[in-house]
Amino acid sequence: MKRILACLAVMAIPATAMSAEPVRPGYDPIGDAIAAVDRSVVQTVVEWSLKASLYHGGRKIAAHDSLGCRVAPMRTVAVDPSVVSRHSVIFIKETVGLPLPGGGVHDGYWYASDIGGAIKGARIDLFTGLGAASMRALSALNMKSLTVTKVGEFTGCPPTDGGEGAKIADAR
Repeated sequence: MKRILACLAVMAIPATAMSAEPVRPGYDPIGDAIAAVDRSVVQTVVEWSLKASLYHGGRKIAAHDSLGCRVAPMRTVAVDPSVVSRHSVIFIKETVGLPLPGGGVHDGYWYASDIGGAIKGARIDLFTGLGAASMRALSALNMKSLTVTKVGEFTGCPPTDGGEGAKIADAR
C-alpha cells in the first residue's frame, strides 16, 4: 500500500506542475489521494516476520488440528493465537512454487488452524505431511524468519489439495 501511495504522489506532482491552470490555494493532490484510500483495506493488511519450524505426521501427531479439522499437508500452520488469530488465511511468499504432495506447486497460502505448546510469540509451525521425508521440500525454510501476511479469514476447515494431501489424515 505504501508503494502505491508513493507512486500516486510521484504522478500527482508533475501533473500539477505542468497544469495550465493555476493551483488553487490549499489544494493538496497528494493529501487528496491519500484521503481517498479505503482505510478498512489498509487496516486489514497485517504482515509479520515469523520464525518457522516444520512438523510432520509421525507416530504421536494428532490427525486433527485445534479446530477439529483434519490436518492438511503444506496448508495447515500452527500459530500463537495472540499473534496470528486462528481462522486466518496467510500468505508466505517463500513457499510459492514449492512442490505439493498431491502434485502441483504451492501458491503460498496457508491456513492458521492449529496451535502448539511450543509455538509462542513470533513463531509458526508448518505441517509438511506424513513422515520425515515430507519435510524435504521445506527444509531450506526450517528455523528461518519468513514473511507472513494475513490476507483473509476462513470458516469451517481449511481446504486440502487432494491427491496425497487428502490421504494423510485418513492414514491414521
